Amino acid sequence: MYIHEFLHSLERILQEDGYEIPQLHDYEKYGYIEDATIGLREWYSDYMTKNILNKETGEKVGLDEAVYLMQPYHHSDFKYSTEIEFNKEPSNLIEEIKGIFKAIKKAF
Repeated sequence: MYIHEFLHSLERILQEDGYEIPQLHDYEKYGYIEDATIGLREWYSDYMTKNILNKETGEKVGLDEAVYLMQPYHHSDFKYSTEIEFNKEPSNLIEEIKGIFKAIKKAF
């Protein structure tokens, strides 16, 4: 799951920079199937190394290697950045959600 979501972030970065790449969920369009034992390991590997054959063009597609050379985003890159504590267990989930909405409302 972590790798899948990480790949979505790389996919988004490249798309925002104007690169045309396959969608992460389009593995079946390129002839890949999800294996019961190893899942989508082959698809993810080929996706990350730009080793997917586009049968229409005959070219290899996937994540462009440029994404591995880009500097990661920093919270200061965002106009309304908010620190998030990923390991913190909320004591009251409803209050936590209300707090997030209040922070968003203040930002606008």
